[in-house]
Amino acid sequence: MGSLLRSVSGIRWGELHDATGAAAGGIPPLLSRIAYGDEDTARIAIDDLGDAICALGFVVGEATAPTVPFLLELVGSPHVACKAELLDLLGSICRTDQWHSAAAAAHDRKHNASYRQQPGWEATSRTAVYAGRSVIEGVASSMRSEEATPAQKLLQEMDDTPPFPEL
Repeated sequence: MGSLLRSVSGIRWGELHDATGAAAGGIPPLLSRIAYGDEDTARIAIDDLGDAICALGFVVGEATAPTVPFLLELVGSPHVACKAELLDLLGSICRTDQWHSAAAAAHDRKHNASYRQQPGWEATSRTAVYAGRSVIEGVASSMRSEEATPAQKLLQEMDDTPPFPEL
C-alpha cells in the first residue's frame, strides 16, 4: 500500500465484517483508493467506505473501529484529497448510537443479550475517533478553510458527544 497506510496489512480483515460482508475484500482497497486516487476516485471510495463502516450514516459495525485509525492517518496526510468528506465520515461514526439505543430499549434480558456486541462496536469506534483528536486539531488549524471548517465542526461534536452509558 505504500508508506501511507503501511499497517493496513497488520489488521485481520478476513475475520471482520462490515455492512457489506467480509471486510477483507472491501476496506483495504477502498482505503488505498482514497490514499492514492485522484479526487473523484477518492470521493467515490469514501462513499463506498461509509456504506461499509457506517451504514446509512448511523450504524457502525465490527470493522468500523479498526478502520478509524486509517481514516485519521488519511486526514493527517498533506496529499490526500477529500479531507472534508473524511472528516464528515468520522463525525458520523462519532455520533452513532443506534445499537446503544436499541439495547436500552430492549428491557428484557432475552432481547438485551442479542445486543451485547453491537454497543461495544459503537463505543470502540467513538473511542478511536477521540484518540485522533490531535490529528483533527491539526487540520482544524489549517489555512485551508475547506479542511479547517469540517475539522472544527468535528471537534465541537466530539466535545458535545457524551460517553456511552453502561448497559
